[in-house]
Amino acid sequence: MTAIAAGTFDPDMTTGLPEPARRWLGHAIEPGTPLWGRAELTMHGQIKLGRWRPFTARQVLAPPDGYLWAATARLAGLPVTGYDRLGSGTGEMRWRLLRLIPVLTAAGPDVTRSAYGRMAGEIALIPTAFRHAAWSDGEHADTAVATWQFGDDTETAELRVKRSGRLAEIRVNRWGNPSGAPFGRYPFGVRVEAESRFGGVTIPSVLRAGWWWGTDRQDEGEFFRAEITDAVFS
Repeated sequence: MTAIAAGTFDPDMTTGLPEPARRWLGHAIEPGTPLWGRAELTMHGQIKLGRWRPFTARQVLAPPDGYLWAATARLAGLPVTGYDRLGSGTGEMRWRLLRLIPVLTAAGPDVTRSAYGRMAGEIALIPTAFRHAAWSDGEHADTAVATWQFGDDTETAELRVKRSGRLAEIRVNRWGNPSGAPFGRYPFGVRVEAESRFGGVTIPSVLRAGWWWGTDRQDEGEFFRAEITDAVFS
């Protein structure tokens, strides 16, 4: 993945964007910060694999080109390592037990389409890439919608912003097959519980995510809880 940081952030750059987006970007990016196109994140937390299990991970983001999320979790006390990735217009998941035994291998159009939805929502983790999205008003108060074009696929993420400018929630009508359901679009969301500043950029640092967001199945669909401990932008 390659990315170029051209210029530095000036709040005037957000003129013409929906007011919640301007509020968030003004809060998230310190004036004069380079408009980074790449982020390297370090995180740990819990992921639901049957039950909640601890994980550690590193992630590289370079929207709209792609991402790589590489993690280690434990299953029955044994390490499960692997990655989720999007690159060159292709999504892929590959996970192994003890680095040898395949646990999950998935690719193809459905996996790629789901990865596009994830990429759209992760604008929250690299706000300096805001110019790569098209912005419009959300349907609800204090929301703005970021629209991304991935080849022939269009994905949108709705961001809910507090009056302070802090990001509260991201929602994506994301392609997937939660709990073995047929592939289709299902409500997916992220709740931001805390934020941290890294090198002039403020991003969510404690978050929860899952399927069936905003429905009576939200608790059932939640599968990811993480704390981001470091972020390096370039």
